[in-house]
Amino acid sequence: MEQFIIKGGKSLEGIIEVRGAKNAALKAFAASLLSNKKWIIKNVPAIEDVSRMVELLSDLGVNISSNGQGDYEIKAAKLKKVKLREDLSEQLRASMVLTGPILAREGKVTFSYPGGCVIGRRPIDIFLDGFEALGAKITRDKSLFHLSTNRGKLRGNKFIFPRISVTATECLMLAAVLAKGKTILKNAACEPEIPALAQFLNKCGAKIKGAGTHTIEIEGVERLNGGTYKVIPDRLETGTFAILGIATNSRIKIAKCNPTHLEALWIALNKAGVNLELGKDYVITKPTKNLKSIDIVTHEYPGFATDFQAPFTVLMTQARGQSLIHEIIYEGRLLYAQILNQMGANIVVCDPHRIIVNGPSRLYGRRIISPDIRAGIALVVAALVAQGETRIENIYQIDRGYERIEERLAKLGANIKRVKN
Repeated sequence: MEQFIIKGGKSLEGIIEVRGAKNAALKAFAASLLSNKKWIIKNVPAIEDVSRMVELLSDLGVNISSNGQGDYEIKAAKLKKVKLREDLSEQLRASMVLTGPILAREGKVTFSYPGGCVIGRRPIDIFLDGFEALGAKITRDKSLFHLSTNRGKLRGNKFIFPRISVTATECLMLAAVLAKGKTILKNAACEPEIPALAQFLNKCGAKIKGAGTHTIEIEGVERLNGGTYKVIPDRLETGTFAILGIATNSRIKIAKCNPTHLEALWIALNKAGVNLELGKDYVITKPTKNLKSIDIVTHEYPGFATDFQAPFTVLMTQARGQSLIHEIIYEGRLLYAQILNQMGANIVVCDPHRIIVNGPSRLYGRRIISPDIRAGIALVVAALVAQGETRIENIYQIDRGYERIEERLAKLGANIKRVKN
């Protein structure tokens, strides 16, 4: 096992480039199963979740190669099996998005309950209900789900999501691409990764309308062609780096990003009195005096993203006043608050969905454990703010979503290193 040793309490400076979006790359890999032609996926981040996805696809018989610089060549000419390897899928929540393309192409799929971050209830009932609406038959054998279709073909239908789900939207959209007839998905998620994927699929021969809105229409086609897909910039990296720059009172340029994907975050930071410069493809953080506490409520896109909630809480520990952080999406995403309290924060946990942050607080280095991807990167931010040395264990969780983060932060002047336990 590895850990980060971070000595904080200093300002940073320089340029940090945003990598390709994890959530876009994983779904593009899954979509490659819809075609037997060659796909090229570019700007893929070198993270652990991508490695697990590559292993899952390879186990299915997909040919995958990489140039080592973020470009992958994929050809799913023929699948040798329709069962997802359990030990891998149980490490990766996004493994669930593979089920739709496999079911659409092969007429059957078998999988176990997907894994990922422990941040509260993340049931798969929406996926199962959606597949049933498209004509799938579902049986369960202990820990495995078996799905099959009548005569090997899904059929288009209308499905209304009972709650907005990004992964379920993407999964059913992919399944419907090869279904017979028209599918209408209502109350769909609108995250930027969804229309980006739909636009590419349309170039390959799909017929998708409305991606990026709450109603998506898909007219099924017989087959898809090959193509090249460039993964969009990771908006979650962009926002996290902006919060990092502000929290450490640093001048940082965040390059190769798309600021238009983060409007809710910029509004919140503006209310907090933050000094930011937003460009077409960059963001510059500048030292901010008199940082003000504000309340936030997480919401589906285009609202304040739940993935920014933990880093923003760290920022509010440095702001003057009282801030209410209301997490409405996941009830397990505030567990890191007690870790921040161990570092000197003054946070009151009201219930599983709400905390009150009293600031400003001086943070101090501690030996801590990363609970999940987003809380993990928030603890990195806290460690860079804190006085003294912090050791963060279980950094595999951070590596799942952030490419060689210690090397990139070190170039900004951060005192951070990766060591073996």
